[in-house]
Amino acid sequence: MKILKSRSIKIIAVVTVLFTGMATTFVNNSGNYFEIAKNIEIFTNLYKEVNTYYVDELDPAQLMKTGVDAMLASLDPYTNYFSEGQIEGYRLMTEGRYNGIGADIRSIDGVPTVMAPYKDAPADKAGLKAGDRILKIDGKETEGKTADEVHTFIKGYPGTEVVLTIKRPGEKKEMDITLTRDEVHIANVPYSGMVSDDVGYMALTTFTREAGRNVGNALRDLKVEQPDLKGVILDLRNNGGGLLAEAVNVCNVFIPKNELVVSTKGKVKDWNRSFKTLNMPVDEQVPVVVLINNGSASASEIVSGVIQDLDRGVLIGQQSYGKGLVQNTKDIGYNSKVKMTTAKYYIPSGRCIQAIEYKDGEPVHIPDDQRTAFKTRSGRTVLDGGGVKPDIFLDLDGKSDILKKLEEQFFIFNYVTEWALENPGVTEVKDFHFTQWDSFVQFLEKQNFAYDTKTEELLDQIREAAKEDGYISPADIQVLENKIIEAKKNDLNKNKQAIIDLIEKEIVSRYLYVKGRIEVGLRNDKEIEEALKLFADPERYKSILQGK
Repeated sequence: MKILKSRSIKIIAVVTVLFTGMATTFVNNSGNYFEIAKNIEIFTNLYKEVNTYYVDELDPAQLMKTGVDAMLASLDPYTNYFSEGQIEGYRLMTEGRYNGIGADIRSIDGVPTVMAPYKDAPADKAGLKAGDRILKIDGKETEGKTADEVHTFIKGYPGTEVVLTIKRPGEKKEMDITLTRDEVHIANVPYSGMVSDDVGYMALTTFTREAGRNVGNALRDLKVEQPDLKGVILDLRNNGGGLLAEAVNVCNVFIPKNELVVSTKGKVKDWNRSFKTLNMPVDEQVPVVVLINNGSASASEIVSGVIQDLDRGVLIGQQSYGKGLVQNTKDIGYNSKVKMTTAKYYIPSGRCIQAIEYKDGEPVHIPDDQRTAFKTRSGRTVLDGGGVKPDIFLDLDGKSDILKKLEEQFFIFNYVTEWALENPGVTEVKDFHFTQWDSFVQFLEKQNFAYDTKTEELLDQIREAAKEDGYISPADIQVLENKIIEAKKNDLNKNKQAIIDLIEKEIVSRYLYVKGRIEVGLRNDKEIEEALKLFADPERYKSILQGK
């Protein structure tokens, strides 16, 4: 990197050129060029001195990235810097494609491990399997490398080769697998189908390019399969968003042409825009249920909020994430980009669903009495700030400590890896049911499975406080601890069905990929069941939309 050595007057001139080249609005409102120039000079001098004299060798690019990331983190969680090595990850987020081998890789016990190869991607074609531990990449050791570092090593131009040295469960010897990189496409509508005789279902996992077209095609296919469609379920659970234009296109599948979907407002007035639907809808009459949860964010909240504001369908699930901000990307040289928040978006009722407060990068829940009320088209009351509130709220028991630990510590993943060595593959979701519960319990015992609950964490704090003030005796604390131990013994059986659901999803995904995981997950889905009950009761469906 070139170190700037000019004096403040020269830097002021450069900064002035840069800022006046962006928009006249900045020139009129700034007036702080000297402060900008002064701090740029301080920063570059500091950067030069640290790089030159710090006791250990430094990676200049990494040092700069650390500084930039810390600076942007002080703004909001969505303003980010993408270095040249991260551009493939950016392409995946926005376009649903990237150049590489097509596999989800994460670190387990410090070793990069294949979680799932994507269907028909280079990793799948080369025979890579879930559970394969990647020991070397082109002869270079991977132990201790993060998943991001491994992805950086593996990604490359289509047609080039990469050699992975892997250790496969059940095999004694290491093996080399040569993969030819290619452009990997990840479907944004991985599954659609009928969930009853007359109700269709579509899963939209991300708002990458052609999301609207793919949702529209899925709905057309469902109508061909069942011309007398009584309802359709659009699943936006855990969909973190994506392209704003695709949110408009997905809405357009269900609402008429020339309908206002979203408006954006920011500091640069010239960039403020209103987005309306441009095409004829696929079907503006079929009853719609949209499934959301606290992982539904950004574009997902635009779609669900618009469906609610226009009284076009019913929302079922949990309150959404609360991201009402718009990001734009700018090239900043050397194949790097900055993605920055430039505006807030407002849906048809006039509300913005952006969370007001953050803690550790996550939105803080805002009580309803602190949120501003707006009206839907038929006069129903809806609230701004902190996400979209579903019309039918379901409190699911899917957040227990034991379920989190089983997934976060890869116990279910590792069990299924062993299970797959001894059991035949799955060919049809409808024919598969997991019935080996005792073997899973034995696996956990063999692995010395243990976990701490939130209650135990609080109890430790009480124990420390009791040593100082003496209000609670050690015997009283021991009584509480014994109750927790006893309750934890029952946790496995208490959550047996939820754990079996997770195991079934993992097993089926090994053979039928993402589509199979989604399909098997529909079998015991309480929100799907609630949607089917609603479609079976048209009067209730209408009364919800009418605010009764």
